[in-house]
Amino acid sequence: MQQVEIYKPKNKIRFVTAASLFDGHDATINIMRRILQSSGAEVIHLGHNRSVDEVVNCAIQEDVQGIAMTSYQGGHIEYFKYMYDLLQERGAGQIKIFAGGGGVILPNEIKELEEYGISKIYSPDDGRKMGLQGMINDMLQQTDFVTVKSLSDETENLTNKENRKIARLISSAENNADNFEAPLKELQKNHKSNPPVLGITGTGGAGKSSLVDELVRRFLVEVKDKSIAIISVDPSKRKTGGALLGDRIRMNAINNPRIYMRSLATRQANLALSKNVQESINICKAAGFDLVIVETSGIGQSDTEITEHCDVSLYVMTPEFGAATQLEKIDMLDFADLVAINKFDKRGALDALRDVRKQYKRNHNIFDAKDDEIPVYGTMASQFNDPGMNNLFVALINKIKEKTGVAFEANMEMTSSESEKIYIIPPERTRYLSEIAEASEHYDEWVDK
Repeated sequence: MQQVEIYKPKNKIRFVTAASLFDGHDATINIMRRILQSSGAEVIHLGHNRSVDEVVNCAIQEDVQGIAMTSYQGGHIEYFKYMYDLLQERGAGQIKIFAGGGGVILPNEIKELEEYGISKIYSPDDGRKMGLQGMINDMLQQTDFVTVKSLSDETENLTNKENRKIARLISSAENNADNFEAPLKELQKNHKSNPPVLGITGTGGAGKSSLVDELVRRFLVEVKDKSIAIISVDPSKRKTGGALLGDRIRMNAINNPRIYMRSLATRQANLALSKNVQESINICKAAGFDLVIVETSGIGQSDTEITEHCDVSLYVMTPEFGAATQLEKIDMLDFADLVAINKFDKRGALDALRDVRKQYKRNHNIFDAKDDEIPVYGTMASQFNDPGMNNLFVALINKIKEKTGVAFEANMEMTSSESEKIYIIPPERTRYLSEIAEASEHYDEWVDK
Protein backbone atom coordinates (compact mmCIF):
# COMPACT_ATOMS: atom_id res chain seq x y z
CA MET A 1 0.00 0.00 0.00
CA GLN A 2 1.28 3.47 -0.87
CA GLN A 3 2.34 5.47 2.17
CA VAL A 4 -0.19 8.19 3.02
CA GLU A 5 1.15 11.64 3.85
CA ILE A 6 0.21 12.86 7.34
CA TYR A 7 -2.30 15.71 7.33
CA LYS A 8 -0.90 18.87 8.92
CA PRO A 9 -3.71 20.68 10.80
CA LYS A 10 -3.90 24.48 10.84
CA ASN A 11 -5.31 24.53 14.38
CA LYS A 12 -4.62 22.65 17.59
CA ILE A 13 -6.97 19.66 17.48
CA ARG A 14 -8.17 17.89 20.61
CA PHE A 15 -9.89 14.49 20.70
CA VAL A 16 -11.51 12.36 23.37
CA THR A 17 -10.91 8.64 22.75
CA ALA A 18 -12.48 5.65 24.51
CA ALA A 19 -14.08 2.25 24.12
CA SER A 20 -17.81 2.11 24.80
CA LEU A 21 -19.66 0.88 27.88
CA PHE A 22 -19.47 -2.88 28.57
CA ASP A 23 -16.66 -3.14 26.02
CA GLY A 24 -13.21 -4.28 27.11
CA HIS A 25 -11.79 -4.36 23.56
CA ASP A 26 -9.43 -1.37 23.62
CA ALA A 27 -6.66 -2.58 21.27
CA THR A 28 -8.14 -0.78 18.25
CA ILE A 29 -8.79 2.56 19.97
CA ASN A 30 -5.26 2.47 21.40
CA ILE A 31 -3.83 2.11 17.88
CA MET A 32 -6.00 4.94 16.55
CA ARG A 33 -5.25 7.37 19.38
CA ARG A 34 -1.50 6.73 19.01
CA ILE A 35 -1.71 7.66 15.31
CA LEU A 36 -3.77 10.75 16.26
CA GLN A 37 -1.02 11.76 18.70
CA SER A 38 1.76 11.19 16.18
CA SER A 39 -0.24 13.31 13.69
CA GLY A 40 -0.16 16.27 16.08
CA ALA A 41 -3.47 15.92 17.96
CA GLU A 42 -3.88 16.27 21.72
CA VAL A 43 -5.71 13.16 22.89
CA ILE A 44 -7.66 12.85 26.13
CA HIS A 45 -7.85 9.08 26.50
CA LEU A 46 -10.44 7.52 28.81
CA GLY A 47 -9.70 3.84 28.31
CA HIS A 48 -12.42 1.20 28.00
CA ASN A 49 -15.91 0.65 29.45
CA ARG A 50 -16.99 4.31 29.37
CA SER A 51 -20.61 5.47 29.48
CA VAL A 52 -22.07 8.09 27.16
CA ASP A 53 -22.45 10.53 30.07
CA GLU A 54 -18.77 10.16 31.01
CA VAL A 55 -17.58 10.69 27.43
CA VAL A 56 -19.87 13.69 26.78
CA ASN A 57 -19.01 15.34 30.11
CA CYS A 58 -15.31 14.91 29.34
CA ALA A 59 -15.69 16.24 25.77
CA ILE A 60 -17.46 19.41 26.99
CA GLN A 61 -15.08 20.04 29.90
CA GLU A 62 -12.08 19.54 27.61
CA ASP A 63 -13.61 21.61 24.77
CA VAL A 64 -12.57 19.10 22.10
CA GLN A 65 -13.35 19.12 18.39
CA GLY A 66 -13.95 15.38 18.12
CA ILE A 67 -14.81 12.15 19.90
CA ALA A 68 -13.32 8.88 18.59
CA MET A 69 -14.86 5.64 19.86
CA THR A 70 -14.80 1.90 19.25
CA SER A 71 -17.79 -0.31 20.00
CA TYR A 72 -17.77 -4.09 19.76
CA GLN A 73 -20.54 -4.81 22.30
CA GLY A 74 -23.53 -4.77 19.95
CA GLY A 75 -25.35 -1.77 21.39
CA HIS A 76 -23.83 0.80 19.02
CA ILE A 77 -27.10 2.12 17.56
CA GLU A 78 -28.47 3.19 20.95
CA TYR A 79 -25.05 4.23 22.28
CA PHE A 80 -24.08 6.61 19.48
CA LYS A 81 -27.57 8.05 18.97
CA TYR A 82 -27.74 8.85 22.69
CA MET A 83 -24.26 10.43 22.52
CA TYR A 84 -25.34 12.64 19.61
CA ASP A 85 -28.57 13.64 21.40
CA LEU A 86 -26.73 14.44 24.64
CA LEU A 87 -24.21 16.68 22.87
CA GLN A 88 -27.05 18.57 21.19
CA GLU A 89 -28.95 18.89 24.48
CA ARG A 90 -25.90 20.34 26.27
CA GLY A 91 -25.12 22.89 23.58
CA ALA A 92 -22.06 21.09 22.20
CA GLY A 93 -23.36 20.07 18.78
CA GLN A 94 -20.13 21.25 17.13
CA ILE A 95 -18.28 18.21 18.56
CA LYS A 96 -18.01 15.57 15.86
CA ILE A 97 -18.38 11.83 16.58
CA PHE A 98 -16.24 9.21 14.82
CA ALA A 99 -16.47 5.50 15.50
CA GLY A 100 -15.64 2.01 14.35
CA GLY A 101 -16.54 -1.52 15.32
CA GLY A 102 -15.12 -3.86 12.72
CA GLY A 103 -17.75 -6.22 11.35
CA VAL A 104 -20.00 -5.72 14.39
CA ILE A 105 -21.53 -2.55 12.90
CA LEU A 106 -23.37 -3.60 9.73
CA PRO A 107 -23.48 -1.45 6.52
CA ASN A 108 -27.19 -0.60 6.97
CA GLU A 109 -26.48 0.42 10.58
CA ILE A 110 -23.58 2.63 9.44
CA LYS A 111 -25.95 4.35 7.01
CA GLU A 112 -28.59 4.82 9.74
CA LEU A 113 -26.09 6.33 12.21
CA GLU A 114 -24.50 8.68 9.67
CA GLU A 115 -27.93 9.90 8.56
CA TYR A 116 -28.75 10.52 12.23
CA GLY A 117 -25.77 12.86 12.59
CA ILE A 118 -22.70 10.76 13.43
CA SER A 119 -19.82 12.24 11.40
CA LYS A 120 -18.33 8.93 10.27
CA ILE A 121 -18.51 5.23 11.13
CA TYR A 122 -15.44 3.51 9.67
CA SER A 123 -16.01 0.02 8.27
CA PRO A 124 -13.45 -2.70 7.47
CA ASP A 125 -13.78 -1.63 3.80
CA ASP A 126 -12.74 1.93 4.77
CA GLY A 127 -9.69 0.47 6.48
CA ARG A 128 -8.69 -1.41 3.34
CA LYS A 129 -9.25 1.57 1.04
CA MET A 130 -7.92 4.41 3.19
CA GLY A 131 -5.46 2.71 5.53
CA LEU A 132 -5.04 3.71 9.18
CA GLN A 133 -3.36 7.05 8.43
CA GLY A 134 -5.97 7.81 5.76
CA MET A 135 -8.78 7.39 8.30
CA ILE A 136 -6.93 9.58 10.82
CA ASN A 137 -6.35 12.23 8.13
CA ASP A 138 -10.08 12.22 7.38
CA MET A 139 -10.87 12.77 11.08
CA LEU A 140 -8.31 15.57 11.38
CA GLN A 141 -9.59 17.36 8.25
CA GLN A 142 -13.15 17.32 9.56
CA THR A 143 -12.12 18.67 12.98
CA ASP A 144 -9.57 21.28 11.88
CA PHE A 145 -11.48 24.28 13.23
CA VAL A 146 -11.25 26.70 16.17
CA THR A 147 -13.65 25.89 18.99
CA VAL A 148 -13.79 29.49 20.26
CA LYS A 149 -13.62 32.20 17.60
CA SER A 150 -14.85 34.94 19.96
CA LEU A 151 -16.31 35.12 23.46
CA SER A 152 -19.93 36.18 24.01
CA ASP A 153 -21.62 35.56 27.35
CA GLU A 154 -19.00 33.24 28.85
CA THR A 155 -18.03 35.63 31.67
CA GLU A 156 -21.65 36.13 32.76
CA ASN A 157 -22.96 34.06 35.69
CA LEU A 158 -19.72 32.07 35.69
CA THR A 159 -20.27 31.07 39.33
CA ASN A 160 -23.06 28.76 38.11
CA LYS A 161 -20.14 26.54 37.09
CA GLU A 162 -21.40 25.71 33.61
CA ASN A 163 -18.82 23.34 32.17
CA ARG A 164 -19.17 24.70 28.64
CA LYS A 165 -18.51 28.34 29.64
CA ILE A 166 -15.48 27.46 31.78
CA ALA A 167 -14.08 25.23 29.02
CA ARG A 168 -14.48 27.93 26.35
CA LEU A 169 -12.74 30.52 28.54
CA ILE A 170 -9.78 28.21 29.15
CA SER A 171 -9.58 27.42 25.41
CA SER A 172 -9.61 31.13 24.62
CA ALA A 173 -6.78 31.73 27.10
CA GLU A 174 -4.81 28.81 25.67
CA ASN A 175 -5.30 29.48 21.95
CA ASN A 176 -5.81 33.23 21.77
CA ALA A 177 -3.91 34.67 24.73
CA ASP A 178 -3.50 38.18 23.24
CA ASN A 179 -7.25 38.73 22.99
CA PHE A 180 -7.97 37.21 26.38
CA GLU A 181 -6.50 40.01 28.51
CA ALA A 182 -9.74 42.05 28.62
CA PRO A 183 -12.04 39.13 29.61
CA LEU A 184 -9.46 38.05 32.22
CA LYS A 185 -9.41 41.52 33.80
CA GLU A 186 -13.21 41.49 33.90
CA LEU A 187 -13.17 38.09 35.62
CA GLN A 188 -10.59 39.18 38.19
CA LYS A 189 -12.54 42.37 38.91
CA ASN A 190 -15.82 40.55 39.49
CA HIS A 191 -14.79 37.48 41.45
CA LYS A 192 -14.55 37.86 45.21
CA SER A 193 -13.40 34.42 46.39
CA ASN A 194 -9.79 33.35 46.67
CA PRO A 195 -9.83 29.56 47.05
CA PRO A 196 -6.67 27.66 47.98
CA VAL A 197 -4.58 26.17 45.18
CA LEU A 198 -3.00 22.76 45.75
CA GLY A 199 -0.04 21.97 43.51
CA ILE A 200 0.82 18.29 43.01
CA THR A 201 4.06 17.37 41.29
CA GLY A 202 6.47 14.48 41.16
CA THR A 203 8.40 12.10 38.98
CA GLY A 204 6.79 10.44 35.96
CA GLY A 205 5.05 7.18 36.85
CA ALA A 206 4.89 7.96 40.59
CA GLY A 207 1.10 7.59 40.56
CA LYS A 208 0.12 11.26 40.77
CA SER A 209 -3.18 10.81 38.93
CA SER A 210 -4.23 7.83 41.05
CA LEU A 211 -3.29 9.77 44.18
CA VAL A 212 -5.29 12.84 43.03
CA ASP A 213 -8.28 10.56 42.38
CA GLU A 214 -8.08 9.14 45.90
CA LEU A 215 -7.79 12.62 47.46
CA VAL A 216 -10.80 13.81 45.43
CA ARG A 217 -12.80 10.72 46.44
CA ARG A 218 -12.16 11.45 50.12
CA PHE A 219 -12.96 15.14 49.63
CA LEU A 220 -16.34 14.32 48.07
CA VAL A 221 -17.23 12.00 50.96
CA GLU A 222 -15.84 14.04 53.84
CA VAL A 223 -16.41 17.65 52.78
CA LYS A 224 -20.03 18.38 51.93
CA ASP A 225 -21.23 20.91 49.34
CA LYS A 226 -17.76 22.02 48.26
CA SER A 227 -16.48 21.89 44.69
CA ILE A 228 -13.09 21.19 43.10
CA ALA A 229 -11.47 22.25 39.83
CA ILE A 230 -8.62 20.04 38.59
CA ILE A 231 -6.10 21.30 36.05
CA SER A 232 -3.89 18.50 34.84
CA VAL A 233 -0.82 19.07 32.66
CA ASP A 234 0.91 16.51 30.44
CA PRO A 235 3.89 16.99 28.11
CA SER A 236 3.63 17.66 24.39
CA LYS A 237 5.84 15.67 22.04
CA ARG A 238 8.55 17.92 20.71
CA LYS A 239 8.76 16.06 17.39
CA THR A 240 5.06 15.93 16.43
CA GLY A 241 3.34 18.47 18.70
CA GLY A 242 0.85 15.78 19.77
CA ALA A 243 0.17 14.82 23.36
CA LEU A 244 -1.39 12.03 25.39
CA LEU A 245 -3.48 13.67 28.11
CA GLY A 246 -4.10 10.43 29.94
CA ASP A 247 -4.73 11.40 33.56
CA ARG A 248 -8.47 10.73 33.28
CA ILE A 249 -7.77 7.01 32.71
CA ARG A 250 -6.84 6.71 36.40
CA MET A 251 -9.54 9.04 37.75
CA ASN A 252 -12.83 7.36 38.56
CA ALA A 253 -14.25 9.82 41.11
CA ILE A 254 -14.36 12.90 38.87
CA ASN A 255 -17.64 12.25 37.02
CA ASN A 256 -19.47 14.28 39.64
CA PRO A 257 -21.34 17.63 39.45
CA ARG A 258 -18.98 19.04 42.10
CA ILE A 259 -15.89 18.36 39.97
CA TYR A 260 -14.54 20.14 36.90
CA MET A 261 -11.40 18.84 35.20
CA ARG A 262 -9.36 20.26 32.34
CA SER A 263 -6.30 18.63 30.77
CA LEU A 264 -3.63 20.89 29.27
CA ALA A 265 -0.65 20.03 27.08
CA THR A 266 2.59 21.91 27.79
CA ARG A 267 2.91 22.83 24.07
CA GLN A 268 6.55 23.54 24.76
CA ALA A 269 9.58 21.38 25.47
CA ASN A 270 11.25 20.63 28.81
CA LEU A 271 8.59 22.20 31.03
CA ALA A 272 6.25 20.60 33.57
CA LEU A 273 3.50 23.22 33.16
CA SER A 274 1.61 24.89 30.34
CA LYS A 275 2.35 28.59 29.92
CA ASN A 276 -1.39 29.24 30.29
CA VAL A 277 -1.80 27.41 33.59
CA GLN A 278 -2.12 30.62 35.65
CA GLU A 279 -4.92 31.92 33.43
CA SER A 280 -6.69 28.56 33.85
CA ILE A 281 -6.32 28.82 37.64
CA ASN A 282 -7.73 32.36 37.59
CA ILE A 283 -10.74 31.23 35.53
CA CYS A 284 -11.47 28.40 37.99
CA LYS A 285 -11.17 30.83 40.90
CA ALA A 286 -13.57 33.22 39.20
CA ALA A 287 -16.02 30.35 38.66
CA GLY A 288 -16.25 30.00 42.44
CA PHE A 289 -14.65 26.60 42.99
CA ASP A 290 -13.71 25.97 46.62
CA LEU A 291 -10.41 24.23 45.85
CA VAL A 292 -8.20 24.23 42.76
CA ILE A 293 -5.83 21.30 42.20
CA VAL A 294 -2.99 21.65 39.68
CA GLU A 295 -1.19 18.45 38.69
CA THR A 296 2.01 18.79 36.69
CA SER A 297 3.57 16.40 34.22
CA GLY A 298 6.46 14.29 35.48
CA ILE A 299 9.41 16.42 36.57
CA GLY A 300 13.14 16.08 37.06
CA GLN A 301 15.14 16.64 40.22
CA SER A 302 15.56 20.40 39.80
CA ASP A 303 12.01 21.43 38.80
CA THR A 304 10.07 23.56 41.32
CA GLU A 305 7.90 25.60 38.92
CA ILE A 306 4.64 24.51 40.57
CA THR A 307 5.44 26.46 43.76
CA GLU A 308 4.95 29.73 41.87
CA HIS A 309 1.29 28.90 41.20
CA CYS A 310 0.05 27.23 44.40
CA ASP A 311 -0.55 27.88 48.10
CA VAL A 312 0.17 24.31 49.24
CA SER A 313 2.47 21.89 47.41
CA LEU A 314 2.57 18.10 47.50
CA TYR A 315 5.51 16.15 46.07
CA VAL A 316 4.82 12.57 44.97
CA MET A 317 7.65 10.05 44.61
CA THR A 318 8.22 6.30 44.87
CA PRO A 319 10.60 4.27 47.06
CA GLU A 320 12.74 3.56 43.99
CA PHE A 321 14.79 6.76 43.95
CA GLY A 322 18.17 5.02 44.14
CA ALA A 323 20.81 5.79 46.77
CA ALA A 324 19.96 8.12 49.67
CA THR A 325 22.36 10.71 48.23
CA GLN A 326 19.95 11.18 45.31
CA LEU A 327 17.52 12.83 47.73
CA GLU A 328 19.96 15.72 48.20
CA LYS A 329 19.44 16.62 44.52
CA ILE A 330 15.63 16.84 44.67
CA ASP A 331 14.80 20.54 44.86
CA MET A 332 11.13 19.98 45.74
CA LEU A 333 12.13 18.51 49.12
CA ASP A 334 13.15 22.09 50.03
CA PHE A 335 9.77 23.54 49.04
CA ALA A 336 7.11 20.82 49.38
CA ASP A 337 4.66 21.23 52.25
CA LEU A 338 3.84 17.52 52.07
CA VAL A 339 5.63 14.51 50.58
CA ALA A 340 3.93 11.26 49.56
CA ILE A 341 5.99 8.12 48.94
CA ASN A 342 3.48 6.34 46.75
CA LYS A 343 3.54 2.65 45.70
CA PHE A 344 4.53 1.87 49.29
CA ASP A 345 4.22 -1.86 48.64
CA LYS A 346 7.52 -1.74 46.74
CA ARG A 347 10.56 -3.39 48.28
CA GLY A 348 12.55 -1.06 50.53
CA ALA A 349 9.60 1.26 51.20
CA LEU A 350 10.22 1.56 54.95
CA ASP A 351 13.89 2.37 54.35
CA ALA A 352 12.83 4.98 51.80
CA LEU A 353 10.42 6.55 54.31
CA ARG A 354 13.20 6.80 56.89
CA ASP A 355 15.68 8.30 54.39
CA VAL A 356 13.21 10.88 53.01
CA ARG A 357 12.25 11.97 56.55
CA LYS A 358 15.93 12.41 57.40
CA GLN A 359 16.52 14.46 54.26
CA TYR A 360 13.41 16.58 54.96
CA LYS A 361 14.77 17.33 58.45
CA ARG A 362 18.13 18.35 57.02
CA ASN A 363 16.58 20.55 54.32
CA HIS A 364 14.30 22.36 56.80
CA ASN A 365 16.72 22.43 59.76
CA ILE A 366 14.28 20.67 62.10
CA PHE A 367 16.63 18.05 63.53
CA ASP A 368 14.78 17.81 66.84
CA ALA A 369 11.44 16.96 65.28
CA LYS A 370 10.03 13.47 65.80
CA ASP A 371 9.58 11.25 62.77
CA ASP A 372 5.78 11.23 63.04
CA GLU A 373 5.81 15.07 62.95
CA ILE A 374 7.55 15.14 59.55
CA PRO A 375 4.98 15.58 56.72
CA VAL A 376 6.19 12.55 54.75
CA TYR A 377 3.65 9.78 54.24
CA GLY A 378 3.82 6.31 52.74
CA THR A 379 0.79 5.75 50.50
CA MET A 380 -0.76 3.15 48.22
CA ALA A 381 -3.22 5.02 46.04
CA SER A 382 -4.19 1.79 44.28
CA GLN A 383 -5.48 0.20 47.50
CA PHE A 384 -8.99 0.73 48.86
CA ASN A 385 -9.19 2.78 52.09
CA ASP A 386 -5.42 2.89 52.43
CA PRO A 387 -4.38 4.20 55.90
CA GLY A 388 -1.49 6.17 54.38
CA MET A 389 -3.85 7.93 51.96
CA ASN A 390 -6.23 8.70 54.83
CA ASN A 391 -3.40 10.25 56.85
CA LEU A 392 -2.21 12.25 53.83
CA PHE A 393 -5.75 13.58 53.28
CA VAL A 394 -6.08 14.71 56.91
CA ALA A 395 -2.60 16.31 56.82
CA LEU A 396 -3.52 18.09 53.57
CA ILE A 397 -6.75 19.54 55.01
CA ASN A 398 -4.81 20.74 58.08
CA LYS A 399 -2.02 22.24 55.95
CA ILE A 400 -4.52 24.15 53.77
CA LYS A 401 -6.08 25.64 56.92
CA GLU A 402 -2.65 26.51 58.35
CA LYS A 403 -1.38 28.25 55.19
CA THR A 404 -4.54 29.87 53.79
CA GLY A 405 -7.01 30.02 56.68
CA VAL A 406 -9.59 28.02 54.67
CA ALA A 407 -11.09 25.32 56.90
CA PHE A 408 -12.69 22.33 55.19
CA GLU A 409 -14.73 20.43 57.76
CA ALA A 410 -13.82 16.74 57.55
CA ASN A 411 -14.50 14.01 60.10
CA MET A 412 -11.55 11.81 59.13
CA GLU A 413 -8.78 11.74 61.74
CA MET A 414 -5.09 10.91 61.66
CA THR A 415 -4.22 7.33 62.69
CA SER A 416 -1.01 5.56 63.69
CA SER A 417 -1.54 2.93 60.96
CA GLU A 418 0.82 2.86 57.99
CA SER A 419 0.23 1.67 54.45
CA GLU A 420 0.49 -2.09 54.20
CA LYS A 421 -0.37 -4.26 51.22
CA ILE A 422 -3.52 -6.30 51.84
CA TYR A 423 -3.47 -9.51 49.82
CA ILE A 424 -6.51 -11.52 48.79
CA ILE A 425 -4.13 -14.46 48.37
CA PRO A 426 -0.85 -14.20 50.38
CA PRO A 427 2.30 -14.28 48.19
CA GLU A 428 3.44 -17.57 49.70
CA ARG A 429 0.13 -19.17 48.62
CA THR A 430 -0.14 -17.85 45.05
CA ARG A 431 0.52 -21.39 43.76
CA TYR A 432 -2.08 -23.04 45.95
CA LEU A 433 -4.24 -24.18 43.01
CA SER A 434 -1.16 -25.67 41.34
CA GLU A 435 -0.28 -27.38 44.61
CA ILE A 436 -3.73 -28.97 44.76
CA ALA A 437 -3.44 -30.14 41.13
CA GLU A 438 0.06 -31.54 41.72
CA ALA A 439 -1.06 -33.34 44.87
CA SER A 440 -3.93 -34.91 42.92
CA GLU A 441 -1.55 -36.00 40.13
CA HIS A 442 0.86 -37.54 42.67
CA TYR A 443 -2.05 -39.41 44.26
CA ASP A 444 -3.13 -40.77 40.84
CA GLU A 445 0.43 -41.92 40.17
CA TRP A 446 0.58 -43.63 43.59
CA VAL A 447 -2.75 -45.41 42.92
CA ASP A 448 -1.56 -46.61 39.48
CA LYS A 449 1.50 -48.21 41.10
